Formats: sequence, structure tokens, C-alpha cells
Amino acid sequence: MTDNTLDKASRVRDGEALNIDAVNAWLQQQGITHTGLPEVTQYTGGASNWTYCLTYPDSEYILRRAPAGTKAKGAHNMEREYQLQKALKPVYPYVPDMFAFCDDPDVIGTDFYVMEKLTGIIPRKNLPRGLTITPAQTHTLCHNVLDCMIELHEVDVEAAGLTHLGKGAGYIERQIEGWNKRYVNARTWNVPKAKKIRTWLENNMPDKEHICLTHNDFRFDNVVLAQDDPTTVIGVLDWELATLGDPLMDLGNTLAYWIEADDDFFAQKIRRQPTHLPGILTREQVIDYYCEKRQIARVDFTFYEVYGLFRLAGIVQQIYYRYHHKQTNNPAFKDFWLFVHYLLWRCNKAIKRKR
Repeated sequence: MTDNTLDKASRVRDGEALNIDAVNAWLQQQGITHTGLPEVTQYTGGASNWTYCLTYPDSEYILRRAPAGTKAKGAHNMEREYQLQKALKPVYPYVPDMFAFCDDPDVIGTDFYVMEKLTGIIPRKNLPRGLTITPAQTHTLCHNVLDCMIELHEVDVEAAGLTHLGKGAGYIERQIEGWNKRYVNARTWNVPKAKKIRTWLENNMPDKEHICLTHNDFRFDNVVLAQDDPTTVIGVLDWELATLGDPLMDLGNTLAYWIEADDDFFAQKIRRQPTHLPGILTREQVIDYYCEKRQIARVDFTFYEVYGLFRLAGIVQQIYYRYHHKQTNNPAFKDFWLFVHYLLWRCNKAIKRKR
């Protein structure tokens, strides 16, 4: 396998450059010393926090910082993301090593942290050129990715000392109330009010919930695969939204991104992970596999499906809000309002199917 299959950063987007002299000086103060300044590149696939690669002649690091512009309350908390991963690393080996956190605004104007760079393959919208895997391998990969989520959900949070990561009981109600409010606050004139969906979620919350460690953005393009075996997961990235929550809601969040080969045209246009490949499980098969592997009863998944889609609509709308109000000039966000319409249509379709 050639290095062309490895995930690489690219040119830093206009308006998102780092003050690398200040970053390098700060790193030296933390005991991370290298000769000269690093080459700085940026991972442009994400739509939330800004992620950079710092390449020195003998080492590479990842720097994560919040985006510019108005942010939702509680979002883009770099210290929480850093401390969560640092606490999780001893009990969940897929987390990168954390090196240093900075809360001094004089360095680059915002909080940021530096962590280990995991070198491997990230399965984004399409597999990288030069990488060909069989349907059987894809099937194995799918199971391995889901197994990493299951392993996370089965971490003993009390034994690991991680009970401080969430508020515990009442998670479902807090999520519905929170995402309803966030959507309303981020709404622009060109997207629906979604009142029917918001009310349906309020009126159809499950009576029971189970609290465990959840990632809340568990996707193929947030895992790193081994270079020598693209079916093996070596890392899980992007822990911004992780907390103590309900595992079926976490699975609903994952399936909101799960575009199958025979999904409609618009779904294919917004696909960002290779769940269309032969060998990948369908959404229904994912639910069956998850429940069987965790030895829990198969439930009606409609609430979790609608929640995952609506929450994704809220995330997309928050991103579009920043673009709409010229807080970011990233052209990738220009048509995100159409994405919101589509996700809300999917919500309504699922609700009608439930009747």
C-alpha cells in the first residue's frame, strides 16, 4: 500500500491561518522543542472545530481550536475536549495522546490543544485512491467500526472515574429541549420552523434511558484505520460532543449520516462516509447487529432516528448560521440550508411511517 492512501492535511483556508511563531514559542514553553518552525497544513473536511497538522522534520502534531464567530453555548469547549480525552485514554485505547492545552488568548486568540497525530487511513466520502478492498473486507470493517462504538458504550464510567463527564439521568429530555432551542436560535429565514418535528420529539420521548459513555459523532470519517490493514481501527477522533448519555441516541446520531447505496439522489450528494460500498450493513442491519452484540432487546427505533436526523439538522443550521451572518467565508457552507430542508423532510417521513 502506498502513502497515497494515508490521510493528509492540505493548504490552510483563507482567514484561518495560525500565528505559528506564537504557537511554536508556546510549545517550547511546554517542553515540546524542535528546531525551526513547523510546516502548517489544515484538515478541511470538518465543519466544526479547526484542525491543523504541525509538521517538524522529526515529528508531527495535531492542533485543535474553536472556529471564529458566534458559537452556541457550550460548543467548541477546547478544555473539555482535551480533558475528556486525557481521562478516557487509559480505558479506551483508540483515543490519541494529549500533549498540552492552552487557555491564554494572547497566543492565538482562543483556547486550543495539541495532541498526537495518528497516521493512518480515514474513510471519508470515498476511500482514498489506491485503496481497494473487497466486499468481505468492507463487511469486516463495518463490524469493527461498530464494535468500537459498542466498546465505548460498555466502558465502566464509575471504575474509570469518568462520572463527572455528564449530568446523568434525564439525558433524553435535556437533549430534546436543548436541540429544539438550538435550532430555533440558529434558524434563518430560508429554513422551516420545524415546529411539528420539535413537538413530536417532546411528546414521544422513551420512558426508559440507559446512561453510558457516548461519542455523539461516531462516523467512519472520525475513525483512523491501520495502513497495513484497512479493516482495523487504530483511533477514534473528534470528541467535542462526547458525554454520558443514552447509547441508542448515540446510535441514532450515527445512523443520521448513514447513506445507503439505494438512498435517494440528494442523500448521495451529501454523503460523507463510504457506507454505500458493497458489504456495508444497512441502517436496519446496524440496529440489529448493535442490539444483538450488546444483548439488548430490539426496540422501535423511530424516536432515535428522528432525533438523530433533527439533531444533525440543528448542527448543520448552526454552521450555516455562521456563514449566513458572514462569520466564516468557507464556501462549503453556502448551500447547507438545503441540507437542513432535506433532513427535516426525512424526519417527517419517519414520523408518518410511525403512524
